[in-house]
Amino acid sequence: MKILWKLEKAFVKDIVEKYPDPKPHYNTISSLVRLLQDKGVIGFNPYGNTYQYFPLISKEAYRRSFMSDVVSDYFDNSYQNAVSFFVKE
Repeated sequence: MKILWKLEKAFVKDIVEKYPDPKPHYNTISSLVRLLQDKGVIGFNPYGNTYQYFPLISKEAYRRSFMSDVVSDYFDNSYQNAVSFFVKE
């Protein structure tokens, strides 16, 4: 998602190119992109046999959802406990 947020729109080959070496296999990224599409976080525009992908969720919205899940799952739904943990660590 970080790469797609940065590029805004990309084909799988564009995403693979942005990975550091050793780059993941094209099919690995293609599978990952399809999973993200199934989850509704990315969309696509078809171009012949290929697809150009784009994020449907902003980085900020993802961050809010992610942090909410972390606080709920690991800190008994207490942001105070989460902040305390990160300050200590």
